[in-house]
Amino acid sequence: MTTYFLQRFLLMIPTFIGITFLCFTVTRFVPGGPVEQAVLRYQQLQALTGEGGAGDAGGSSATDGGPVISEETMQKLRAIYGFDKPFYLAYLSWLGRVVQLDLGTSDTFARPVWDVIRDSLPVSLWFGLTGFILSYTICIPLGVWKAVKHGSAFDTATSVLVFIAYSIPGWSAGILLLLLFGGGSFWSVFPLGGVSSAQIGPDSYLAGFLLEGARVEDIPDDERAKHPQLRPGQFINSRHPAFAAVPPAKRQRLTRGSSDDLSWFGQVLDRIWHMILPVFCYVLGMFASKTVLMKNSLMENLGQDYVRTAFAKGLSERTVIFKHALRNSLIPIATGLGHMLSLVLAGSYLIEKVFNIHGFGYLGYTALVARDYPVTLGILVIASSLKLLGNIFADMLYCAIDPRIRFS
Repeated sequence: MTTYFLQRFLLMIPTFIGITFLCFTVTRFVPGGPVEQAVLRYQQLQALTGEGGAGDAGGSSATDGGPVISEETMQKLRAIYGFDKPFYLAYLSWLGRVVQLDLGTSDTFARPVWDVIRDSLPVSLWFGLTGFILSYTICIPLGVWKAVKHGSAFDTATSVLVFIAYSIPGWSAGILLLLLFGGGSFWSVFPLGGVSSAQIGPDSYLAGFLLEGARVEDIPDDERAKHPQLRPGQFINSRHPAFAAVPPAKRQRLTRGSSDDLSWFGQVLDRIWHMILPVFCYVLGMFASKTVLMKNSLMENLGQDYVRTAFAKGLSERTVIFKHALRNSLIPIATGLGHMLSLVLAGSYLIEKVFNIHGFGYLGYTALVARDYPVTLGILVIASSLKLLGNIFADMLYCAIDPRIRFS
């Protein structure tokens, strides 16, 4: 068993190299790369300023009649973006940096790729993992109950709901939910998107969790002298160090603010408030197929000889189902667990786009459109690694669910 998993980990290396080499090669030959993007930005700038049209001496390059760019400048641009080497040498150079955990610098954000990814990955984790856990928490008990009550009114009613959920993509359900509950033509119950409130007014239920505040004029003179940046007319909240010196009688509750002005409990409620609709869409896209798979798998196992033998021995229905049949029925669920987990961590671009969530999937799309290849390849490194690790994790789940399974 240990040898098998060691081999699987070692096989990740050539698989990872093959995936990244193929995608890296595509970025070298697809039109509209970073060099062309830089030339286009230069031409647009020259067109706006009314300059250009005459290049430097020594050869020139131009596209679509735009301002001429010298060949020397083009060579410098290719060197900056790493296009001055053969693609295989450029790939080896890039792979060497990846091994050192250096993904380069984003062409769009002018920041290290790790920093850009670090800003977006936790957002996808927050929404995706919550939806992932909820979907499996719902689909497994529901599938078991549907199998036990097969053919009943409960099974029929839930089957209708499951197939309706299966036929509706998560992103389209998000649009419908925003129309109904996001202040469209019906009710204004949930925010239109984002992960927190940029502005909270007195009419919001979250306003009750805003922090206390005080006017600068109510701060004692000796304390105000320690904070020369404060000006009359300003309003500070309880997070400001000068607030402790304000007499309790002159303190007042904020009537308007942002999520940063909320108390700790208010910030938690604000995050939950923003994640209800997106998480519902995540769950909608995952739980329907898993529920049907759980039901069919359990029904198949309930018809096996070992289940009939268990009933013949006088075991209760609960013992037979939960101790014997359910364990084997979870194996098909575990098969797709690693794949599903990698998809969740990578984020869903369409759902993030609908709810204006700047997560991992949204970042990947914007980087691809902008031809920001360092970010695109950085996302590929993380997504492919998660996929490969997820497959190994699924194999480990096989062994945990059914100890009789042995890999060799």
